[in-house]
Amino acid sequence: MLKRLQSLDFLRGLIMVLLALEAAGLYSIMNKYSEGSWFHVIARQFHHHPWNGLRFWDLIQPGFMFIAGTAMAYSLHKQQQNGASWNDSFKKALKRSWWLFFWGVLNYAVKKDGLAFELWNVLTQLSFTMLVAFLIFRLSTRTQILISVGILLLTEILYRFTNVPGFDQPFTDQHNFGNYIDQVLMGKINGGGWVAINCIPTAVHTIAGALAGKLLLSARMDKVKQLLIWAGIGLLAGYALDWLHITPIIKRIATTSFTMASLGWCLLALAVCYWWIDIKDHRKYLFFFTVVGMNSIFIYLFFEIVGERWFNGYVGAVTNGLMTMAGFPELLMKLITCFVIFGLEWWLCYFLYKKKIFFRL
Repeated sequence: MLKRLQSLDFLRGLIMVLLALEAAGLYSIMNKYSEGSWFHVIARQFHHHPWNGLRFWDLIQPGFMFIAGTAMAYSLHKQQQNGASWNDSFKKALKRSWWLFFWGVLNYAVKKDGLAFELWNVLTQLSFTMLVAFLIFRLSTRTQILISVGILLLTEILYRFTNVPGFDQPFTDQHNFGNYIDQVLMGKINGGGWVAINCIPTAVHTIAGALAGKLLLSARMDKVKQLLIWAGIGLLAGYALDWLHITPIIKRIATTSFTMASLGWCLLALAVCYWWIDIKDHRKYLFFFTVVGMNSIFIYLFFEIVGERWFNGYVGAVTNGLMTMAGFPELLMKLITCFVIFGLEWWLCYFLYKKKIFFRL
């Protein structure tokens, strides 16, 4: 019987907890009330870098897509053990990608001023990267690495050499090739600089996650060493491209240097967690995170769609109303409301966990 990878459950849960706290408003509170203090340096790490640079929060989406690849490797291994054919697995992969795309589009479709079609959501990106990773999953490791290198080279070519008038500045916000494709696909450009074709370079995150999953499923004794070696290669290559002024690290358009550097951090995180949790068997206090990770898609859609449009405001009206009457200071009120929202969402995940209800695509 296939042994469950506890480090993967922990990492998935950790990412979802961090995202849930963002949706509850914690990081905005931290950033606003820490201005002018030493803590503001830490608070800024929980917001995306405005352009050229890398912060902690810029690693969340790569981590999400990376562990999705690792989980896919375990899922496909289990399907093969159960006698599923490639066609059976392909149908499941297509169905999963369709639902990821559907929920990703729906997440941003309903706005106050009407309906919108946007492809910047992580789920729409993941619908593409998961399918790419699946289609090449049975190829050799060497071949998959070469395909990943080819994807990164294609990204460089598209940004540097397409030379579309008005969109011929490779690494300039609002004037790059990614912005042009958004104009073609959606008739608009994202004001924050995000582009839909991030799904091309970030496919490398999911492919690498699947390769890491294959490694952990293998009988090799040097798994942690291999993960650390590849983490070092990714970090060195990514930061070197930026430091040598070849390709800047820009998360918003997923440049080659960003993809490599963030992948290095993902591999490092998996190596450390795998060693600490699955090898050294340190599993205390994981339950808090794994409860959320077991229903990651559900809770993500809940706080993105229900939370943002109704739940957060409703809970805030109750908690803030009670605390205002009690004379609570503003900052304390905001923090308590934030943690009440998060606590209720965690309890919802716990309730589903106890009932053995797990939503999967």
